[in-house]
Amino acid sequence: MYVPNQMHKLTLKNIAKEIGVSISTVSKALKDNPEISEDTRQKIKAFAKLYNYKPNNIALSLKNRKTKTIGVIIPEIVHYFFTTVISGIEEVANQRGYNVIIGLSNESFQKEVINMEMLANGSIDGFILSVSKETQLLKDFHHLEETINQGMPIVMFDRTINEILCDKVIVDDSEGAKNAVLKLIDLGCKDVAIITTEDHVNVGKLRTKGYKMALRSRNISKSNEHILHLEERLYDPIFIKELEVVILDFLKLNPTIDGIFAVNEVYALSAIKAAKKLFKEVPKDLKVIGFTDGILSKYATPSLSTMSQHGKILGMKAAELLIRRLESTDVDFPFQTVIVETELIERETTKNI
Repeated sequence: MYVPNQMHKLTLKNIAKEIGVSISTVSKALKDNPEISEDTRQKIKAFAKLYNYKPNNIALSLKNRKTKTIGVIIPEIVHYFFTTVISGIEEVANQRGYNVIIGLSNESFQKEVINMEMLANGSIDGFILSVSKETQLLKDFHHLEETINQGMPIVMFDRTINEILCDKVIVDDSEGAKNAVLKLIDLGCKDVAIITTEDHVNVGKLRTKGYKMALRSRNISKSNEHILHLEERLYDPIFIKELEVVILDFLKLNPTIDGIFAVNEVYALSAIKAAKKLFKEVPKDLKVIGFTDGILSKYATPSLSTMSQHGKILGMKAAELLIRRLESTDVDFPFQTVIVETELIERETTKNI
């Protein structure tokens, strides 16, 4: 039996599951479509009324209107990677006569939902988005499913959800991480560690997988794995001092570590700072590679070797996929997943001394 949750609206999916019909059937029944039998229509409408179902604002905007505008939802604006993605989206969109409106979730599930409803309320034709960390943690994708079910296309990039069927543009996180760790091993590192996220964050989970793949490929025992999973809150600049302490303690407990792969540049640069406190020289005593080639990586001392995600290319591919779907007369052509290859950018933290 359906139990209403005050945090979430009743969705078409909830109704469909309770009644035992498809989402499409529920949608048609609520619109009094004669394709659906009178008995089924009444049953669905009664259930919807009982639990005070209200259509998502997204549905209200889908009356065959075209705005020539794309909505982009990103988790954070200060991250260099996301700014490069936006530049790629805007370049393609502007060339094709589309405008771009940007919404910010700030890693919040609630803000992600609100942003989607606000932007879709007659303002845009389709979405490009990278889901928030809280959405991944909660595993609540009702707003994404409902958007697609109502006919508005979505293209996901970087952080994607396997359960959602839509076009996607991704970086090969596992392969990129594997290549980074293999590079450290090839440079002579005997004891390579990874500084990563909690596993509910997909990119961190995939990069950790790549780390393990690299060790296995070189027949390095699982007992030699050194994995530091960091709480999400430590990525926030206000906790930077605590982050450095946690990494410092990790290095103290594992004094043989001579190579570090970090899943982002903040973790990588914090590791370098912690190493200096232990009088380890980078790269002589410790070699470091981060993921995401941002401004901090280029201008740090020493400059940080990184795996570049080619954010601008990723954004361009996402825009091309969405516009293709918006302008196609064939609404049923298969969804695509485009993979953008990573590239190692070598700088001072991996130079042999």
